[in-house]
This record gives sequence, structure tokens and C-alpha cells, in this order.
Amino acid sequence: MITPTLSEAILAADAAFFQALIDRDVLALDLLLGEQFVIVDVATGGVHSRGAFIDAIGAGMVTFKSIKAYPAETVIRLAGPGAGIVVGRTAMSPSDAEGGLTEVASRYTHVFHADGGIWRLLSAQGTPIPGTPSL
Repeated sequence: MITPTLSEAILAADAAFFQALIDRDVLALDLLLGEQFVIVDVATGGVHSRGAFIDAIGAGMVTFKSIKAYPAETVIRLAGPGAGIVVGRTAMSPSDAEGGLTEVASRYTHVFHADGGIWRLLSAQGTPIPGTPSL
């Protein structure tokens, strides 16, 4: 069995986060998100706690039709033992509770921490990229 490198493990956790959003999988989010998780959302710049974020995803207040990542543009940095930072680019199709669909091209920064062998996301921030085709 081949053990993934730290970078591969962090990248896998990053991909699992996006998949949990698409699937509205609150159980996966509960496992992936650290207790101190906060997110700065790409649409409004609002800061949301872990609980509020999981509740919003579970209730369908925000859903994701698709999230496309661009691996060639992803940068992973190890920030000491048990800490990693991912800077990447996505194209997302989120919709709100009323079903209004948008398309957003963004850069994001995710901060991960190793907790008992699991890479947990502690902080996420998305920044829109104006003038960039999203999907």
C-alpha cells in the first residue's frame, strides 16, 4: 500500500470538501470541518461559523450544482507539522433557497490542520475573479 504524501492528503481533503458541498452531505462536512471552522463566502464576504454553514448547506439555503477545480493552478504549502494551506481556483454554480442560479469564478484559500490523522478544514475564503468565464 502506498502512503499518500502530505500534499496529496491535503488535496484529497480539499476535494472531499467540494464533493460534500455538491452532495449536501452534512455528515461529511461534520467530519471535514474543524471545530473552529469559519468561512468567508465568495458572494457577500460574510463570515459564517461552522454550525451556521453546515445548517445552511443541510437546509438547502445554498446548493451547488457543480464545482470545477483547476488542479494545475493549485498551490499547496505545508505550514509546519500538521498544517497546510491550499490556494486554488474554482468555477462554481451555486444557487440560493429560491433556486436562483449563479456562476462564479473564484480563487480560494483553505487552511487545514491534521487532527487525529484527518485533515480538517479550519478556514475557507473565496474571492471572485471578475471577467473570468466561470464554467
